[in-house]
Amino acid sequence: MSMQPPLGWPGIVRLGLVQTSLGAIVVLTTAALNRVMVVEHALPAMLPGALVALHYAVQMLRPRLGHGSDQGGRRTPWIIGGMAVLALGGVLAAAATAWMGTALIPGILLAVLAFLLVGLGVGAAGTSLLVLLAARVAPQRKPAAASIVWIMMIAGFVVTTATTGRLLDPYSPERLVAVTAAVSAIAFLVSLLAVAGVEGSRAARREASAPSAFLPALREVWSEPVARHFTIFVFVSMLAYSAQDLILEPFAGAVFGMTLGESTRLSSVQHGGVLAGMILIAVVGSLAKGGLRALRCWIVGGCGVAFLVLLSLAFAHQSAESYPLRAACFALGMANGAFAAAAIAAMMQLVNAGRPGREGVRMGLFGAAQAIAFGLGGFLGTAMLDVGRIATGSTVGGYALVFLGDAALFLASAWLALRIGQAARAPSRYPGAAAAAS
Repeated sequence: MSMQPPLGWPGIVRLGLVQTSLGAIVVLTTAALNRVMVVEHALPAMLPGALVALHYAVQMLRPRLGHGSDQGGRRTPWIIGGMAVLALGGVLAAAATAWMGTALIPGILLAVLAFLLVGLGVGAAGTSLLVLLAARVAPQRKPAAASIVWIMMIAGFVVTTATTGRLLDPYSPERLVAVTAAVSAIAFLVSLLAVAGVEGSRAARREASAPSAFLPALREVWSEPVARHFTIFVFVSMLAYSAQDLILEPFAGAVFGMTLGESTRLSSVQHGGVLAGMILIAVVGSLAKGGLRALRCWIVGGCGVAFLVLLSLAFAHQSAESYPLRAACFALGMANGAFAAAAIAAMMQLVNAGRPGREGVRMGLFGAAQAIAFGLGGFLGTAMLDVGRIATGSTVGGYALVFLGDAALFLASAWLALRIGQAARAPSRYPGAAAAAS
């Protein structure tokens, strides 16, 4: 373990700026470029959907990328390298989108390469950033650190979309590429300054693992009961988290008769709830004691509240006139924010619960499960809606089926959360493993 003193709040915020920068580039590729492809170029919505899914699929490489940082024992080069690849991917994605207006097939081929680079960059930088946070943040500050880093990522979404939204009008291909290149360059420079000197050098080299092949290292981590169980929990809970993303706004319009503007504002209410839940974990988590036990309680509680809200949404059509939809969406967002922040804090605790020198592989496994679940969740939610419409013969019945299925996923997540880290109570041959998961 590093002998450096734990990071203070300024250091945590500095590393949070990397997540802000990462979010700034990603939101342009998943939002602005999506809009240009569908509206300005009149292309099928399936195209940007497939490209975004591709960037999630590439993140299955997170364990391999984490293993690479384990071998060198330093996370900073992987963060900087990942951000460089991400910035390059963002610029190429904008160029590809602009090119689609005059040369569709070459533009699409370049976009495939660009989104592969975006996924690789996010995987390399994001995995090593979380491992570095876990190594440098004191246990009692990890809940707050997890919340701060994710709040700063959301801030990156907000600031980037608000700023570039003005700069991109009136639209032109040249303007799209120029604005994206400027955002990518600024994000990379901010990341470079944010990580400078945070990790140190000598201590990090002492933490390097002995050279080993990737697949044996992955099998070794998967054989650890704590890591395997938490990976399954992350997959199921993030599937539940993302399954509702593409459903709530159409539901508000179809069942409650809301206009486009009203349903969009409803989405902002839900995201406000997510921020409130994360802030709650940041404040309460930094004050309370109890380590992983306390985090388990927050995770179970958040999943339980989400289960109850989704259950009520499934039957909301029966009393649409009096149902408090805005309050329900805020409560759902707050439950999601609280459980997600607590889960990320638990992830930072459990990354050390096993053989030393495998932290990158472990965090990569958790991150890959999260990315795959996010990629699948939105698609499965919409697919379930279509199946539900056919099965029940009504739109309302389709939405009810989606909410009931999502509620079941949150119930399963709460059940899995009850056992997070429990296997670490058994005797371990790795000193500190049980302590990390307690």
